[in-house]
Amino acid sequence: MSSAADQNVGTTPVRPGYGFDEAALARWMEVNVAGFSGPLAVEQFRGGQSNPTYRLVTPDKSYVLRRKPPGQLLKGAHAVEREARVLTGLARADFPVAAVHGLCTDDSVIGTWFYVMDMVEGRIFWDATVPGVSPAERAAIFDAMNATMAQLHSVDYEAVGLGDYGRPGNYFERQIGRWSKQYLEDIDAGRDPYMDRMIEWLPANIPANDDATTITHGDFRIDNMIFAPDAPKVLAVLDWELSTLGHPGADFAYHAMMYRMPPHIVAGLGGADVAALAIPSEADYVAAYCARTGREEMPGYDFYVAFNFFRLAAIFHGIKGRVIRGTASSAQAKERVKILPELTVLTWQQAKKAGAK
Repeated sequence: MSSAADQNVGTTPVRPGYGFDEAALARWMEVNVAGFSGPLAVEQFRGGQSNPTYRLVTPDKSYVLRRKPPGQLLKGAHAVEREARVLTGLARADFPVAAVHGLCTDDSVIGTWFYVMDMVEGRIFWDATVPGVSPAERAAIFDAMNATMAQLHSVDYEAVGLGDYGRPGNYFERQIGRWSKQYLEDIDAGRDPYMDRMIEWLPANIPANDDATTITHGDFRIDNMIFAPDAPKVLAVLDWELSTLGHPGADFAYHAMMYRMPPHIVAGLGGADVAALAIPSEADYVAAYCARTGREEMPGYDFYVAFNFFRLAAIFHGIKGRVIRGTASSAQAKERVKILPELTVLTWQQAKKAGAK
């Protein structure tokens, strides 16, 4: 099992500082979750970098609870209410997501806002090389991911009630501003010279006339998907905290940056012989997505990748701040902090591929 799997797979007893009144939760579920019947047992998933996540076990079925972390939070972060809303909307379009049973915005129940959804059973691949399957299934798994992202970007967001889920237009300008501001304001986490250079370079190099809008996931990685136990089929896409109305090419490039990402940072293919593994090349993967979404090509792709390395580095920088403040929700958080300097170097390297000097 990979180190990522070691750190994320399965559940543990609820970690110190992350417990809550389980009887109060059970009372809330009796009122708000159709078919709920106790007794209720609560376990905490090992993963959950940002929003603590719990498995709720009853004699009849299991559920998943995601909540805001306890403690002081940055404004706008950990928006579980947005996760619940996008999941509900996408379910209307038959997109593969877990069914949401209810959202609670009453802090008096367990101390923070939370929502409860179905527990989807299946396979999660923590290693992007997908060990343990045949070459044919591995190729099919990559094709399924590609098709699922194309499906997401084809959803009519107005029709599923998400027309105001974000602001259409000027995506890169707004996102670069958002992540730059979050980086600069997190004084506890300090500064990094490569991040400072990216903050100067990115806004000056946004591709012209490039302003498409779709629902975007924001963290579409192989380890944020649940696959069927016995087929290369995506049953559910997880972790929608960063979703919004945004640029589909940027969302796809975040997913496809696995081709340039070392596996010890996040699930990546850096250094892997993709041809020997029956994984499509980066160019072929981009071409397949373009074909599925009616595009002839993606001329801004290298910029999109550089932007996404920057955004990931900003997220890791935020994790560093939470570790320092004592509000990080995962044992893996400290490992992210150690990796941050390497990630910021890689970020500037991607900018150079996109033309930075």
